[in-house]
Amino acid sequence: MLTVAELFATDTLITAEEREIRDTVAAFTDRRIRPYIAEWFETGSFPVREIAPELGKMGVLGMHLEGYGCAGLPATAYGLACQELEAADSGLRSLVSVQGSLAMTAIHKYGSEEQKNHWLPDMAAGRTLGCFGLTEPDFGSDPGGMRTRARRDGDDWVLNGSKMWITNGSIADIAVVWAKVDVNGKDLVRGFLVPAGTPGFTTREMTRKLSLRASITAELTLADVRLPASAVLPGAEGLSGPLSCLSEARFGIIFGALGAARDCLRATIEYSRTREVFDKPLAAYQLTQAKLADMALELGKGQLLALHLSRLKDRGELTPEQVSAGKLNSTREAIAIARECRTILGANGITLDYPVLRHANNLESVLTYEGTAEVHQLVLGKALTGASAFR
Repeated sequence: MLTVAELFATDTLITAEEREIRDTVAAFTDRRIRPYIAEWFETGSFPVREIAPELGKMGVLGMHLEGYGCAGLPATAYGLACQELEAADSGLRSLVSVQGSLAMTAIHKYGSEEQKNHWLPDMAAGRTLGCFGLTEPDFGSDPGGMRTRARRDGDDWVLNGSKMWITNGSIADIAVVWAKVDVNGKDLVRGFLVPAGTPGFTTREMTRKLSLRASITAELTLADVRLPASAVLPGAEGLSGPLSCLSEARFGIIFGALGAARDCLRATIEYSRTREVFDKPLAAYQLTQAKLADMALELGKGQLLALHLSRLKDRGELTPEQVSAGKLNSTREAIAIARECRTILGANGITLDYPVLRHANNLESVLTYEGTAEVHQLVLGKALTGASAFR
């Protein structure tokens, strides 16, 4: 029997070092995540404080960043790591993405040397947790409409507003919060570092989720939060700051979503070979094989696209439109594969004895965050036609 990787010979497209990183992360998830993930998902919990230092020890937190305790590895290695993390659970990959591609990237790219030296080494080690406050209750796809504002008061800044759907928000040590400031009568988006425990800064964990249950999600509230001038990210002026961080996170999703799809397909093939229906294995039926073949084809094509985009990123040639194409394809095909796999598993597919519906539920969120499928369609539409449909 062939795996999808063997069918498409994708291992021939990656280096020995990249394979070693991928296999190291896969072994970690086999040992520390897979035996417990069904229980965590069912109880809506995840031991972030326990797992984060282990991720830091492996070097996957901010692994694509240079210096300050970060591994400085190629984009392809990071992508393959994300694939293995999300093959275990989307919540685990989200933890790594928010820490490294959002919070750490914002500080690394736009922070002062003092900010970088103070925060990044401990964040890379998993001793300090970060979150990224951009989305608001009324502004998800349109971050430019945010209502959170910052005003000067002497040498200080005072922030007021709220953020919603913030991964790790209620347990983070440092929040990267984006707010509008008035500059000569015009609004400009700036980034601020808000330490946990700052007066006026409160969080509320969001519960009753049906997706990403093994992940901490929170609402952030800022009520006259006073920060010193040193809390501002000096290099970020305008919405391009947070959007560039989102592009980094989207890149990880291109690989990550395919990891979830691969795990669904693996479990389904194993099930179909042992489950007997009308006196023969389910895998021996033409309809089953047609479904498996179609899913393997889409997964393989998605992995080839992901690898191509990662090589472009390693060469510094990857564009935001290409990231949108990859994110749209991977998430759309991954959720379709998860749903199709569930049909093969039948009633067994709705239980946590198998990973399929857990992945499908998680992918409902992955399809939406870091830009909905519709937003990425419009990004591609604008690139192809030159006409913007956003306004």
